[in-house]
Amino acid sequence: MVRSYSPLTHFSIIDHPRVPVRFLILDCPTETSLPYYLSEFKQYNVLTIVRCCQPTYSTQLLSDHGIDVVDLPFPDGGVPGSSVLMKFLEILNKADQSLDHREEEMQKPTVAVHCVAGLGRAPVLVAVGLIELGCIAPLDAIDFIRQKRRGAFNRPQILYLDQYKRVLKRHTRRHSPPSASSVFSWGGRMMMNQSGGGRGWAEGR
Repeated sequence: MVRSYSPLTHFSIIDHPRVPVRFLILDCPTETSLPYYLSEFKQYNVLTIVRCCQPTYSTQLLSDHGIDVVDLPFPDGGVPGSSVLMKFLEILNKADQSLDHREEEMQKPTVAVHCVAGLGRAPVLVAVGLIELGCIAPLDAIDFIRQKRRGAFNRPQILYLDQYKRVLKRHTRRHSPPSASSVFSWGGRMMMNQSGGGRGWAEGR
């Protein structure tokens, strides 16, 4: 008996009641598996896919269905640099603002994030999303994601998140994205604190 392929075995749905945006963490699709992933993306109202690794598939199929793909690569097993963080915060802000134009009964907008295995880089960005949009404590965000995706995060990534300070402010986050200067200033301090800590960890994350 041939088993049908289901991307659900590779998906982790991160839907926190305090966060207005839902996240999907997944491993890296291929040209062959992408149509299966697409059906799930549509079901979960995915607006944007964040790709943290090198491209392994064409984005044309997704674009044809109104799904944006944003490439935000950073080193395997590492933490996002300032430019990646700034662009991801802009994606969060855009997804959050989309709620202003939706009926209450409609489901949350969803941002999907993937790296290679979906165990390191993607969970780090999703944790940032929980911290920023839900004012969730960093270690609580880590625990919430690990309940849904076992094996997520390595030690340098946990240290990075534990020291993370929110950039988006609760009373302004629906109106304007963070300034580049604020993210780069903060991000520079964080990367200095993390120097040398994220290399050689967790291949495939």
